Amino acid sequence: MTSFFESDSSSNVAEYSVSELSGSIKRTLEQAFEHVRVRGEISGYRGPHSSGHAYFALKDDRARMEAVIWKGTFARLKFRPEEGMEVIATGRVTTFPGSSKYQIVIDSLEPAGAGALMAMIEERKRKLAAEGLFDAARKRPLPFMPKVIGVVTSPTGAVIRDILHRIADRFPVHVVVWPVRVQGDGACDEIEAAIRGFNALEIGGAIPRPEVLIVARGGGSLEDLWCFNDEAVVRAAAASAIPLISAVGHETDWTLIDYAADQRAPTPTGAAEMAVPVKADLEAQVANLSARLQAAATRQMDHRRHALRALARALPSLDQLLALPRRRFDEAAAGLGRGLQINTANKRRSFERIEAHLRPELLTTKIRDQRRHLVEAMSKAERCVERQLDRRQARVSAADASLRALPSRLASQIHRASDRIAGLSARADGAMAAEMRRLKGALAAQDRVLQSLSYRNVLQRGFALVRDASGEPVKQAAAVTEGMALSLEFADGRVSAVAGEEGAPPAPAPKKRSARTAEPTKQGSLF
Repeated sequence: MTSFFESDSSSNVAEYSVSELSGSIKRTLEQAFEHVRVRGEISGYRGPHSSGHAYFALKDDRARMEAVIWKGTFARLKFRPEEGMEVIATGRVTTFPGSSKYQIVIDSLEPAGAGALMAMIEERKRKLAAEGLFDAARKRPLPFMPKVIGVVTSPTGAVIRDILHRIADRFPVHVVVWPVRVQGDGACDEIEAAIRGFNALEIGGAIPRPEVLIVARGGGSLEDLWCFNDEAVVRAAAASAIPLISAVGHETDWTLIDYAADQRAPTPTGAAEMAVPVKADLEAQVANLSARLQAAATRQMDHRRHALRALARALPSLDQLLALPRRRFDEAAAGLGRGLQINTANKRRSFERIEAHLRPELLTTKIRDQRRHLVEAMSKAERCVERQLDRRQARVSAADASLRALPSRLASQIHRASDRIAGLSARADGAMAAEMRRLKGALAAQDRVLQSLSYRNVLQRGFALVRDASGEPVKQAAAVTEGMALSLEFADGRVSAVAGEEGAPPAPAPKKRSARTAEPTKQGSLF
């Protein structure tokens, strides 16, 4: 009875569909938490989705809440969310019925105080410094007198006018301005693209490639200068192949790009002063150096002239210089005739010694020996040729004899092959007959086994096989209904029958016919 009443009372509770209940919870949450401010740490942030929306979570040490920033709201944010940043989010709480989760739809986002931003900057500074982006060894010296200067700044502010004015006063050069936004949405991407774009310019191209870059912005709060603390901008500044001057804010303002730049200027005007020298000072310095160079050249010429005169006085006269070589020449000329006579006499004696060994008999003997050697070589060659001819003739005779004996050998080989083939044929016939006998015996054994297992042997003993209209055997009487067409198979043939009522007298048996000419006869009930 108790279970009956409990079941009856539960049936009075209103039923909701899942969609209705989810919608009711959604409306309740949105009405109760229409406008809230939540403080927490960003977790799971991977940047905006391909649709432009951003999905992440806000968490503290005990709870976690899903969050979403729609595309339009994300474009109006003053700074980009980052993983691990502590923020204060303003928005409304709602649910997503598809997964039964609640989330906050953020309308505005701000860092949780300047201390949080400074902590994040310090953490990013330590990370980039550990990678070596701030090392002094990476910094390049600025060119002394650049021909082209690239400036990355806003085209409408006072900064660009101060830089151009200061460059024009000191040393007019070609200035290329890459206009960017220095605050707000998209500023970080534009500054990074400008630095990389200047580095991508080709030397001698349509747009001249700068020899030094100036990244400049006026003063402002920490939030206003936030894009110059962006990691992508800092990495672009550190990777710049063109020397870069950072001129962001006033002298007391420090951003991460100042550490990555090759030089830091306290103000944009100071950056222009670092980039180019003063033309008037250079002209005065050049004039001073020119005067000093001319005076030094005059003094050097006078000093060399006096030294040359002193050396000329110390040199000996021409007669003194040629006296010793002239004496050596005279001595050599005096001994030249006597040496020629002695050399001629020595050559004559050597010729006479060689002449004494040359006689006609020696030449005749040598010719006789060469003729004898030639005759012997010719006789040896003739004998070799005769032996080669004899060997070749013997080989030809042997080959001729082999060819003459070839028909008789072939006939004997053919006869032996024929006898062997006949023997193999007889063996094959015997083996084939034996195999046929074996196969016939096996077939007869299988046939005997099949006959012993055949149901026809049972029919020979007086039994009959009952089949239905489809030819399937009927194994039970319960499967037979009145008027059912049946086929009875006996040992000598088949007859058709129709099932009747139980206990009906059987019809008289038909006359026995031959198994070949008998036709099925109609009969009444079998029961």
